Amino acid sequence: MNNEIHLTDNLRVRELKKLETPARLKETLPLGDELTQKVLADRQTVRNIIHLKDPRLLVIVGPCSIHDPKAVLDYARRLAHLAKAVKEKYFLVMRVYFEKPRTTVGWKGFINDPHLDNSCDMEYGLRAARTLMLDIAKLGLPIATEFLDPIVPQYTADLVSWSAIGARTTESQTHREMSSGLSMPVGFKNATDGNIQVAINAIESASNPHSFLGIDQEGHTAVVKTTGNPNTHLVLRGGDKQPNFELPEVTYAACKLEAAGLDPSIMVDCSHANASKVASNQVNVWNDILKQRKSSNCPITGAMIESFIEEGNQKVAPVLKYGLSITDSCIDWATTERMLS
Repeated sequence: MNNEIHLTDNLRVRELKKLETPARLKETLPLGDELTQKVLADRQTVRNIIHLKDPRLLVIVGPCSIHDPKAVLDYARRLAHLAKAVKEKYFLVMRVYFEKPRTTVGWKGFINDPHLDNSCDMEYGLRAARTLMLDIAKLGLPIATEFLDPIVPQYTADLVSWSAIGARTTESQTHREMSSGLSMPVGFKNATDGNIQVAINAIESASNPHSFLGIDQEGHTAVVKTTGNPNTHLVLRGGDKQPNFELPEVTYAACKLEAAGLDPSIMVDCSHANASKVASNQVNVWNDILKQRKSSNCPITGAMIESFIEEGNQKVAPVLKYGLSITDSCIDWATTERMLS
């Protein structure tokens, strides 16, 4: 019987390598009581903002993706200082994205390929990612990330105060089910073609209970039964080279949310199609958000900014410029500081 299985199963799988369990990684890199309380408090603040109970603007800000922990910690120290200075009007959450969705092929992010050489040392990637998240959390910064692989949250989700489901995965049943069990608020981006109904459907789906296959903290395959996530919202990121951050599009999106019986709570992504993929255009989107928020009934409760130490981006190479993105272009620190001050 076993021989028959081997003749038909895993024919294109080159290797199966066991990972240390989520429980073991957390045991060696624990969150601790003090940081646990901080994460719980930060998640509550995010909930209050997206449910219109806190008037501040939720701002998810940081590099497009993580590739150099040293530079990221440098950025985090700067952001932690700025967060304290602007806390009366903005709640800053650092963008700490370890997974990179690809349209076809390419570097899949720090967890998948931390050495940038296609060695795909994922055990090292998971451990290094958690270590970096702990270092950032110790600076007092809440953490935001995008969950792409449904296994990863078991290793890192306890450190996350806000998470995103990206434009390519918002329609995915797997990601909607996963979001229904996540412990933090989740923002669903509109589809890459600009369709917001897909994201609204995702919000409704994730708010309901689901049962699906996953793993437990010991790494065993398990049936996961969730209660549903009541803390989900819409993220407008534009689509098909058309922005959707201006007043008519925001008003339309708010009406669609209300018609579905959902809070008219919207985050605007200043980057991606809203900026026509030009990093410096994020400033214009940001200024428009601030203008709209002067209205007492403005549904914009959050914004997302792609920002790093240096402006622009670079291709992966043996020698990389410090503090410069290797994925989407970012605005530099000086511009970020001006925008948020």
